[in-house]
Amino acid sequence: MTKLSIITINYNDRIGLEKTIQSVVSQSFQDFEFIIIDGGSTDGSLDVIKKYADKLKCWVSEKDKGIYNAQNKGLKNAGGEYCLFLNSGDYLCDDSVLKNVFSINYTDDILYGDMKVDWNNGKITLEQMPEKVTLSHMYRDTIWHPVSFIKSTVFEKIGNYNEAYSMVADYEFFFRAIVVNKLSSKHLPFPISVFLFNGLSSNAENKATERSERLKVHKTYLTDAVIEAEDKKIIVENAAKRKWYNRIINKLKGKK
Repeated sequence: MTKLSIITINYNDRIGLEKTIQSVVSQSFQDFEFIIIDGGSTDGSLDVIKKYADKLKCWVSEKDKGIYNAQNKGLKNAGGEYCLFLNSGDYLCDDSVLKNVFSINYTDDILYGDMKVDWNNGKITLEQMPEKVTLSHMYRDTIWHPVSFIKSTVFEKIGNYNEAYSMVADYEFFFRAIVVNKLSSKHLPFPISVFLFNGLSSNAENKATERSERLKVHKTYLTDAVIEAEDKKIIVENAAKRKWYNRIINKLKGKK
């Protein structure tokens, strides 16, 4: 069995797509298959795909019902032990990333690493994941899919991405896998990929949809008592942060 299936979703992002492809095909580790699911792009993306066709297990370019529908379509063609979703514009950090990941024969259901974020303004920051993913972490955050290697058996056990969610199906999937089904996960303490921030999540309408859908996930899988307890934790932590911040400001102002 191939060790890894890399699935790239693209729609009208010709430049980002080629950057993603180049970061994949240049890897020193080559025990992977590469799948591209294009949503019927009209910007020249198809020419880019055909340019690298000999490096691909398969590709399609046709209209779909959104990113999670496209990701599920990619899964139907995946035959690797693990799956990585590296969508158009995101790219692997360096040519030895996959070699570093698979230098050890892990058996965990989900492997996840750290991520660099390209803020699209010349600034790149390193965002680190916790050593252990807890309920509290998943309640307020998530696991980032561009740095996550998911065993194919996980999809067989708990199902694919729930397309009823337009913005948080990946969050719902990881919540279902780790919090609900208690599947195993392993933190890899190094950056896997660079995520290109495109600003979509900062859109007020998108933020409202995301909040609404995350709340739906919580109400689906958690009791009201657990939700209340986690909300209280956030309130207490935010109060502590404000207190610390005010103390620092007062010191800078010369106050006790």
